[in-house]
Amino acid sequence: MSWQAAERAFTDDAIARETLPRTFERTAERHADRIAQRYKGGIHDRSLVTDGVVPQAPAGEYADLTYAEMRDVVRNLAAGLRDLGVDGDTRVAMYSQTRMEWAQTDFAALAAGAVVTTVYASSSPSQLRYLLADPEATVVVAEDREMLEDVLAVRGDLDHELNAIVTLDDVDTDGRAAEAADGEGALDDVYTLGEVHGRGAAAFDEAAYEGWIDAAEVDDLASLIYTSGTTGKPKGVRLTHANFRDNVSQCYRRFADRPDRDPDVPGISAETTTLSFLPLAHVFERMAGHYMMFAAGATVAYAESPDTLREDFGLVRPTTTTSVPRVYEKLYDAIREQAAESPVRERVFEWAVGVGRAHHEADDPGTLLDAKRAVADRLVFSSVREAIGGNVDFFISGGGSLSAELCALYHAMDLPILEGYGLTETSPVVSVNPPEDPKVGTIGPPVVDTEIAIDGAVVGEEVADLAGDVGELLVRGPQVTDGYWNRPDATAEAFVDADDLPDDAVTAGTPPDERVGSGDVDPDAEAAATEPWFRTGDIVQLRPDGYVAFRERAKQLLVLSTGKNVAPGPIEDRFAANEFVEQCVVIGDGRKFVSALLVPNVERIDAWADANGIDLPAERAAICRDDRVRERIQAEVDRVNEAFEPYEQIKQFRLVEEEFSEENDLLTPTMKKKRRNILDRFGDEVEMIYEE
Repeated sequence: MSWQAAERAFTDDAIARETLPRTFERTAERHADRIAQRYKGGIHDRSLVTDGVVPQAPAGEYADLTYAEMRDVVRNLAAGLRDLGVDGDTRVAMYSQTRMEWAQTDFAALAAGAVVTTVYASSSPSQLRYLLADPEATVVVAEDREMLEDVLAVRGDLDHELNAIVTLDDVDTDGRAAEAADGEGALDDVYTLGEVHGRGAAAFDEAAYEGWIDAAEVDDLASLIYTSGTTGKPKGVRLTHANFRDNVSQCYRRFADRPDRDPDVPGISAETTTLSFLPLAHVFERMAGHYMMFAAGATVAYAESPDTLREDFGLVRPTTTTSVPRVYEKLYDAIREQAAESPVRERVFEWAVGVGRAHHEADDPGTLLDAKRAVADRLVFSSVREAIGGNVDFFISGGGSLSAELCALYHAMDLPILEGYGLTETSPVVSVNPPEDPKVGTIGPPVVDTEIAIDGAVVGEEVADLAGDVGELLVRGPQVTDGYWNRPDATAEAFVDADDLPDDAVTAGTPPDERVGSGDVDPDAEAAATEPWFRTGDIVQLRPDGYVAFRERAKQLLVLSTGKNVAPGPIEDRFAANEFVEQCVVIGDGRKFVSALLVPNVERIDAWADANGIDLPAERAAICRDDRVRERIQAEVDRVNEAFEPYEQIKQFRLVEEEFSEENDLLTPTMKKKRRNILDRFGDEVEMIYEE
């Protein structure tokens, strides 16, 4: 039996079509004594700790909650929220970093019948105001004092009332928060999460709690998740319990520790431990690092921050984690920086990476290459794996295009990255590489019960020589949203009726009459056959082997003045593992040739200069203008250009000193480049390129 047939036939308690709180309850029943959550001490002033709900974790160390203990917290929080008036007509906005209490409150609000809306912790005041106003959230869960004050600052600008604000940390609501309210007095509608838990513990009735969960239907709205806003004002994507739950089942079929697999092939099960650090406000972590892990009975540990990942990896020793390409780039940079502490170690590291890549790419490595790979593992790769806990089976990547070169380097170190693809509108996973047969440079085959179509009308002749079919990706399946909150215009634009699919569109995946469904519910093939197709706006290649390769966002394709179409993503990805270039944005839309803005890796350039007796200026701006540095970077650009057609090659570039980040509004919270903002910020540099 092939792995595709095995995943379709696979059954498990984690595969079901039910509401999300019912999934959590069933998992907690099966795995009551297993560890559900791990949380770090010395970071937050947790109100659940202050009120004695959960024990204090030692500073810098992790404490545990079992599934039974987490269930008690969730149940009492649900009862407390109901006591505050939360019900099926309530939208609860989560405004917090990723942490243990986010997960608990999410399940509690859903159990109480509410719809959970999400706000990125990095949101500006205008973004916060919009993300509370658009869904008309009447309850806000804010992380700490600073975020409470943010909410109070925009509260008066809302056209609807906030009925309650809940803080995760122990905040002095009568004192400090009242100050933020311009002296209007104590705020009697601001509570700590510990206080909500106390109200719930006093009011909890198990029969009533079960009644709340039973009253919800799988097709009820579970969450509004707002798009990250790279192409305009964020839109609220409507996602039901069924959307999320079906995607959990689809992904669990692919990743589960199935009995058909070779024992050496890792999977996800109750034995899994994951480290969660991506924003839970984003759909990727919400499904893959949260709902799927808790459905499996796994352990979820919460990192202190993305800046402390190496320390947290060592403490938690996870078996897997989900992340975005930029994090894997920075992690690899940190590994390489450590290797570069001496010339000898750096040469050994580069040799080992070369050997590992050759071994990974070889169909039959042979005795000599096997021996070299064993030496490379002993000298380099084993220490790299140990530095991140020594227990990682595989990583999962999504939320952006991953460099194939960087992915291959991780595979070479026995740290495979399984790249996938999805969108907020698809809950999110459409396709992902399987653990038993990953193919670097692809986003895997579609998951079970997902049908895709390739519309080739939007691409130029220059991609015609690629194997397979290339065009815009269209999707339909049970994980696809039915549209956007209060945006019928945007909803209509995003879908194509089943009868209007272009005649020459190529389809693949699972057609409606072959869907296996989730759990005991048989899919309605006749109804599914009339489902509209969602337009992703992404250009992909459907390869002959059934795997999909990402090419570019359709809106980000560069159309040169010569008429040629250029996908900037693959060019930028070539710099992901480059030691001298930290970030790259390729430009050229409407221009005669392709150019780029490059952010240099100043630390590596300084090391190169020291090794070659070059005296560089201290200021980043001066380094970017230095002719010797430009010459060194030019060599890297020339190397990248070799992989592309002449019209795709970077003809000119400018070095810019400012790194793209979320703080300067050049990256989204999920570390995607905000191209429009970058081009606005560096407009003078762009004009200088083309004036020359």
